[in-house]
Amino acid sequence: MDKRSFLFLFCVSAAFFGVHTWFSSSQEKDRIAYEKKIQEQKNAKEAERANEVALKTAKLEDLPLTELFADAAGSNRLAQAAECKGHYLTLSWAANLPQTVYVKKEGSFRPLQLAAAAKEVGQPAIYTQSRNAVELPAIPLDAHVELQLVPIGKDPSRVVFCEQKKGAASIPFHFLGDKALAFYASGKTYLPVGIFDPEAKRIKQLREFQYLQGLVEQGQPIALTPASTNEDFYVLETPYQQLVFSTRGGSLAEINLPLKLSSESKSIVREIDIDRQILEQSPQNARFPLHPYRSATKPGLQTEGTLGGYYPLLRRSILNADGTEKNTVPPEGYALSIVGDDPDTGRQFYRVTRFEENLIQFQAETGARRITKTFSIPQERNGPYCLQLDVQVEGDARGLMLSSGIPDVELVGGAYSPLLRYQVAVAGGNDVETIDLPKKGPISGAASPNWISNCNGFLGIILDPLTAKADGYKALQYPGAAIPTRLSLVDAANRLYSAENYPGYATFLPLKNGSAQTYRIFAGPFDDSLLKELDELYDDPLAHYNPNYASAQSIQGWFSFISQPFSKFLFLLMQMFYAITRSWAAAIILLTVALRAMMYPLNAWSIRSSAKMQEIAPKVKALQEKYKKDPRKAQMEVMNLYRESKVNPFTGCLPVLLQMPFLIGMFYLLKSSFPLRGAPFIPGWIDDLAAPDVLFTWGQPLWFIGNEFHLLPILMGATMYFQQKLTSKIPKDPSKLSDAQKQQKMMGNMMSVLFTVMFYSFPSGLNLYFMFSTLLGILQQWWMTREKTKDAAVAVK
Repeated sequence: MDKRSFLFLFCVSAAFFGVHTWFSSSQEKDRIAYEKKIQEQKNAKEAERANEVALKTAKLEDLPLTELFADAAGSNRLAQAAECKGHYLTLSWAANLPQTVYVKKEGSFRPLQLAAAAKEVGQPAIYTQSRNAVELPAIPLDAHVELQLVPIGKDPSRVVFCEQKKGAASIPFHFLGDKALAFYASGKTYLPVGIFDPEAKRIKQLREFQYLQGLVEQGQPIALTPASTNEDFYVLETPYQQLVFSTRGGSLAEINLPLKLSSESKSIVREIDIDRQILEQSPQNARFPLHPYRSATKPGLQTEGTLGGYYPLLRRSILNADGTEKNTVPPEGYALSIVGDDPDTGRQFYRVTRFEENLIQFQAETGARRITKTFSIPQERNGPYCLQLDVQVEGDARGLMLSSGIPDVELVGGAYSPLLRYQVAVAGGNDVETIDLPKKGPISGAASPNWISNCNGFLGIILDPLTAKADGYKALQYPGAAIPTRLSLVDAANRLYSAENYPGYATFLPLKNGSAQTYRIFAGPFDDSLLKELDELYDDPLAHYNPNYASAQSIQGWFSFISQPFSKFLFLLMQMFYAITRSWAAAIILLTVALRAMMYPLNAWSIRSSAKMQEIAPKVKALQEKYKKDPRKAQMEVMNLYRESKVNPFTGCLPVLLQMPFLIGMFYLLKSSFPLRGAPFIPGWIDDLAAPDVLFTWGQPLWFIGNEFHLLPILMGATMYFQQKLTSKIPKDPSKLSDAQKQQKMMGNMMSVLFTVMFYSFPSGLNLYFMFSTLLGILQQWWMTREKTKDAAVAVK
């Protein structure tokens, strides 16, 4: 290896090492910043929760507590007791309680007689003035209720807020090691309903103590308010959607799209490898719906959803193997939830007032406001993947916004490329704007969108207000670690898809104050043909209205302003070839042939120019050698030689420049076309044209390669290497190579390796296109060389 080549390799290696070091340092800084951000968010949530608990904790003076004394003078305090309808409930502070105690009432001390007591310290005891039974409300075992706990003893008492969920008591931010009386707020008063057992972490109701029977009778069950209702799920289902509604927020906890598993299916969403992997590795998270639910077409509670067969459009809770929740999506992250400045707005429980086969209605009352939300599947003029939402706010609607929810992650070309857009009216028509992805805080705008979309790259949600619109919109990021994507379930042990690398995004539209509003909701694949079908369906020439949903998806990238018109033209050709072959892989190959045919004259021009340059290369070298002491003279003589030989060194570049818009357009087209998602070519190898091909896999991921072997990019690199060997006229004997020829050879080899590395994780459809394009280029080169050889032979004769 000569010094120049060694220096070049050294510089390239040093550059790669420097870039790698810089990226590693940058990633470490980003990781530290991200962990700090997560910790700050956790601290903020804890502070918010602590403040919420403080607001919900009752004041000691508001509880019906009084003092018990051992004598009529009130000089010897014994304990505290809860007064309830002439009875005084306390906890035994000794094994043998005194038969008579005194309580201060209306300025004097009155005697109380022991009515019931256990022989064990800490058990309930009742002192009373009469033998009449007291009726206390019952707490349903499966209820979610809020209680106040008060340790009753000789020491001054304190109040601890407690929540009972499904029979278990939860005490946020407090540890209570003593038994305590549990109070329930009934109207403006508090009633003692049980004893908190710190070991069992449950509320033992008074009626459960046998020796209290006759003094404590069970009354009517507690009338649960919306704030203490369990989260229930209701399902509406169409051939295009499984809509799972939650009573929490009266919103969509899941939007599951049926997979096209047979020719009878109306859905156009194909199964991909991620679906199969989750079904195999985490079947508890591959059920649809995820939780028990009720259906208008099936009687009773359905305890288990269907295993597989759906694509979850929204991020869902993550379940452990035993069915318990590992990560929970907060209600404000549901789709079509109404959120506000108060975080409890999105968490509000709604009651179901109507539930039919194609309609469900929710209603909630909070403060001076009543919200009614009606979801329906219109039977007339309703497009695929669409539903309707009617919102009625009776009261103040200021500050309320409707959320799109958080779509799950889709990898487009191996990358996560969410797209947030909105359409706004401008002079002479409508314009579509792209919203920058929010990072640290929300992004807000003052425009009044006709609609707003939230796309994960292939699928998404469009909120389209059909009635009066309010001004403004908002976009918000949710940390991936807090609301993880389903991708995190794939090879979770090796963290193949770390949840923190995939944040979620939601868009919001404000509700208009003082009026009912109707929304059309599209939730499905952003397929160009489907969106244009909806545009045609909802087009209203008399009202000069067309939603133009097709503009919600567009070609993305740095050069999209150049490549977009070319991409649209090429996509039309690809659709035409698909209509003929009914195979997207065959359509890509035929499109490659058509593109090569269109570019044949330009490529031929480039090949001839390159051949002429190689023919006069020895003369150029001789002139440079002759005038090596006078570089300016050498340059002039070389230019004269080019002129005499009718060769322009730049003509070889011109065809490449003219082809660039087509090549870039083809790149973005094949990288993001929904019809290619899940489209197979060779089963078992190329199962998805929109994802990398997988020949085989292994367990432990390797750096850059991962745990999958992709063969197509290697074959593409091999064809590039063969093409540069064929087009290059460099002597095979290394000793006869000039320095320029050595550099040319090395650069050709490096380009083959570089493209292989670049395209290793690109979609198989893109690799298929580049490989066949290279093969056709080799064929054209061979044909033109053959024809030139024939012409030379004829000329000799």
